[in-house]
Amino acid sequence: MEEGTTYQAVHARSLAEPNAFWTDAAAAIDWVTPPTVILDADNPPLYRWFADGELNTCANAVDRHVAAGRGDQVALIHDSAVTGVVTRLTYAELLDQVARFAGVLRDAGVQQGDRVIVYMPMVPEAVVAMLACARIGAVHSVVFGGFAPAELAARIDDAEPTVIVTASCGVEATRVIEYKPLIDEAVRLARHQPRTTILLQRPQAHAQMGERDVDWIDAMAAAVAVDPVTVRATDPLYILYTSGTTGKPKGIVRDNGGHAVAMAWSLGNVYGIGPNDVWWSASDVGWVVGHSYIVYAPLIVGATTVMYEGKPVGTPDAGAFWRVIADHGVNALFTAPTAIRAIKKEDPNGELLAMYDTSSLRTLFQAGERLDPDTFGWATERLGVPVIDNWWQTETGWPITANLRGLDPMPLKSGSSSVPVPGYDVRVVNESGEEVPRGTEGNIVIRLPLPPGTLPTLWGDDQRYIDSYLSVFPGNYATGDGGYVDDDGYVYVMGRTDDVINVAGHRLSTGSLEAVVASHPRVAECAVIGVRDDLKGQIPRAFVVLKAGVDGEGIEDEIVALVRERIGPVAALRQVSVVPALPKTRSGKILRRSMRAIADGRDEAPPSTIEDIRVLEALGPLLRGEA
Repeated sequence: MEEGTTYQAVHARSLAEPNAFWTDAAAAIDWVTPPTVILDADNPPLYRWFADGELNTCANAVDRHVAAGRGDQVALIHDSAVTGVVTRLTYAELLDQVARFAGVLRDAGVQQGDRVIVYMPMVPEAVVAMLACARIGAVHSVVFGGFAPAELAARIDDAEPTVIVTASCGVEATRVIEYKPLIDEAVRLARHQPRTTILLQRPQAHAQMGERDVDWIDAMAAAVAVDPVTVRATDPLYILYTSGTTGKPKGIVRDNGGHAVAMAWSLGNVYGIGPNDVWWSASDVGWVVGHSYIVYAPLIVGATTVMYEGKPVGTPDAGAFWRVIADHGVNALFTAPTAIRAIKKEDPNGELLAMYDTSSLRTLFQAGERLDPDTFGWATERLGVPVIDNWWQTETGWPITANLRGLDPMPLKSGSSSVPVPGYDVRVVNESGEEVPRGTEGNIVIRLPLPPGTLPTLWGDDQRYIDSYLSVFPGNYATGDGGYVDDDGYVYVMGRTDDVINVAGHRLSTGSLEAVVASHPRVAECAVIGVRDDLKGQIPRAFVVLKAGVDGEGIEDEIVALVRERIGPVAALRQVSVVPALPKTRSGKILRRSMRAIADGRDEAPPSTIEDIRVLEALGPLLRGEA
């Protein structure tokens, strides 16, 4: 990247003058008390942004647009392919629903600072619930509807919610998933007992109500709307859990002030989206992309956000992406490469695309996993618009690297997620923490302090935050990803350096998967690795060693069912191989890295013992998919 470009100047200023840079960015937010302390560095490595500022995130997402005379603009388009219903809510209508549901939460005993778990399908009420929590200063924790009761119970025990908000069911193309039995089982398993469950009855399945259950529609009919409360910028807005390797989920905390500023700055500068645009993030509200770019960023900016219920690709409608773009005049689409690969597989020549008018589309954004060159090339050729990769994490909440379409559009490079976003001081270091020359692969880290909107800590556990992210390379946040920076400053993210796999943009700990597999009574030991998959990017594959003298008949199907029961379908474990032994180090650690290397077709230094070399050689055909 040439010196003196707009990007270079802005990025350099964000690192050299962070207080001035983020003061300017904060002007996009309506503050009750404007901040004067921009970066609070009194307690490193626990930095805080806008420490003395006060605001309300919900008011910034809804109320202020209505007050500015834009109440008739469509805020949310809910397109449900699985029910055949499209719902449009204006900002004024959204404000009415949010203010009244905030009253429902108040009536249920939710106070400022209390936690609320939201376990909802992709329906407008999920957005209403999130914003209503923000309105009264409660902390929401959205749990993806695909998680099994045990995973939900773990989150209930960690967050200790006052209330759970749910629906009677989720609807998929071929089946209806009843949520109430899952909620009831999770509550039964949990130590902490929420006071109330507020339940939205959907026509596809009617849930039996218990004595602690409240009907959404009845409660809304009786509710009195409440005004937004003032919270500190450093007060938590939400907790979003990510899989941990110790069995206890990690609760990523997002604060109110830094998050609001980052959402407003990023949607305009990274994605080039403003108040009059229609934006579609084809994700789920249970994931970080859904939080940031289905709900908060587009609404804070005042754009129209599309919320899609149903899998956008696959039977029965492989052209769903193009239909939604055409029907709603979508200007920019954000999705994972998995979805584009699925479209390419079903419609390689773009015949379905030709059936729809997608001329409104300006940009396709890809994130959640590495954008492979084949997918990049196919999408670029078929759509005729820029295909933009961007890289970030649940922990950061918004892009670390990107091609900043609203600030300074740059040349595109296949395989790269482009350049560090202003606010992020991205570096590549070796195992000793020393910065490596450009073009040399190493560990990607971010120099502290992290910018606003990133995680300030983990829920209830500052030390775990420090130990997990800030101790490996002191003075830096360890991303857990490896890669390199080329001579032009473009970042190439090559994959995880730890045992976390990325299944269609969803990060899963192999440790948590192994814990479930190992609990099978016939399994002596096991290893789960991520292997390449043309559709999902990576999928987990389990290798198990049986206990002596036991029969292995049917164990593969039993393990698949066990993982589905305890973690949920999101785990996508389909392949289980029974093997005589697993390769290990002398200290007994399974050589997962070597196994992954063989599965990926990469060269890797062999293990230190002949026995383990032989074990790996025996596993080779299985790892390479040849047997």
